[in-house]
Parts: sequence; C-alpha cells; structure tokens
Amino acid sequence: MASPLLEIRGISKSFGAVRVLDNVNFRVNAGEVTALIGDNGAGKSTLVKSIAGIHAVDSGSFHFDGQAVDIKGPRSAAALGIEVVYQDLALCENLDVVQNMYLGRELLAAGLLDKSTMEARARATLARLGVRTVKSVRQLVSSLSGGQRQTVAIARAVLWESRVVILDEPTAALGVAQTAQVLEVVRRLAAEGLGVVLISHNMNDVLAVSDRVSVMYLGRIAADLKVTADTSRETLVELITSGESAGYQADDPNRSERWPNNERNLSG
Repeated sequence: MASPLLEIRGISKSFGAVRVLDNVNFRVNAGEVTALIGDNGAGKSTLVKSIAGIHAVDSGSFHFDGQAVDIKGPRSAAALGIEVVYQDLALCENLDVVQNMYLGRELLAAGLLDKSTMEARARATLARLGVRTVKSVRQLVSSLSGGQRQTVAIARAVLWESRVVILDEPTAALGVAQTAQVLEVVRRLAAEGLGVVLISHNMNDVLAVSDRVSVMYLGRIAADLKVTADTSRETLVELITSGESAGYQADDPNRSERWPNNERNLSG
C-alpha cells in the first residue's frame, strides 16, 4: 500500500490547562476524500489549523509523502501543497473572480500585472474542475451565488498546484442544486489525485462523496473507517455524539477495514 500523502502521528495540543488534541493520528491519501467529522468542540478546527501551520503543536509529528516534515507556519504548509478553504471563504466582494484567485500572489510581466495570463489560468482552472456556473471570470464576487463563491474559493486553492485541499463546511447554507455542484467539484479534486479533507456536519454529504471518515470526539480520533454502501448515517451520528457505536468497535485492530468491501452508492 502506498504511503499516505499526509500523515499525522500522535499530535497533541493544549491551550493553557485545556487539552484540545490528545495523541491524534490522522491520514490523508492521494485520490481520496477523507471526511473529518465531530461535534462542535471536538477538536476539528484545532487539528486543521495545526495542519495549516497556524497552531504549533506540543508533541507529535507530520509526514508528507512518507517523509517527516516541519510545519512551522502557513508558508511552510503552503510550500508542501496544503491549502485550506475556510467556511468564510475569505473572498473580496469588490474584486472579480480573477483578482480573488490571485489576491496576494499576482503575476507580473515587465513590472506590470500580467492580466491576460492570470485570466487564462483562472479560466483553465475552473474548466478543469468542471465549473460551468461561473459565466465570466471578470464577474464581481458580489454578483455570485453561494455555490459559485464556494467553487471560486476551491479553484483558488488548487490554482497553486496544491496536493492536499481541506474544505471547511463547503456546503453549509447552500441549496440542493448548489450543494450538488460543490460536491461534484469535491469528487473531481480526488479524481485528479489530490488528497481532499471534507469537514462537514451534513452526514448525507459525507456519505455521498467520502472514501474514508475520521470521527473526532473530545480531542481524539474515535473512529477511522472506510465508507461503503453499508456505512450508515446512524453509526456516524452515534460516533459523533458518544465516541462509540454498536456498528464500530474501537478496539478492533482492523477497524478501518472492517466494513464489507462492496461498492458504495455515490448517488445517495
């Protein structure tokens, strides 16, 4: 089996007397969508911010492509190819799609903005992700729908040859049609060989697009399992709320492989 693209081994993090992450092991495989789920306060945000270099961990290690790496800050995470699309998207409404995608990383030619190259690459990235709802890359972001904004934020993340993309609640507050469009983009990212981490409270979305699920409970990984047609929403909810489930045995040495290896139904 190939090494995980990103692997976290035994990381812990405390804020004062509060231990937020407790010996967390987590992995992201290339070409897969790994859902990271858990109740509010379970430690998901702290884990993501540790991966992104925003929080320094107290102990544990990070491995990328099988090699131990130091993530000392957001720049070193980005240099590895780790990009995070946060729930607020961090888009500027008074700028157009191209300007948002290149914000802070503008291309220059002869000391001037290389607008034509940036526009062409922005278009190509959206096309590569199968985004058909954004009619013009010169539209102001203020004119876009929630789903369109989400796809622009995702396109901005993959524009920079990223290898791991972390999506924080990408379908929150979206309608049915917009959610379907965003989930299609999520699957396309994995199909291109990226490692995708999906943070979501929507179990239907998790079961629709995820290959694996890691469940956080009180700062630990309570479960790590493959998603198959037999994986139930009820099992995931039990794991989120109590850290255990009759459908999953945490002391099973093969717990991540215990689900029947049959084809899951991605259509729902």
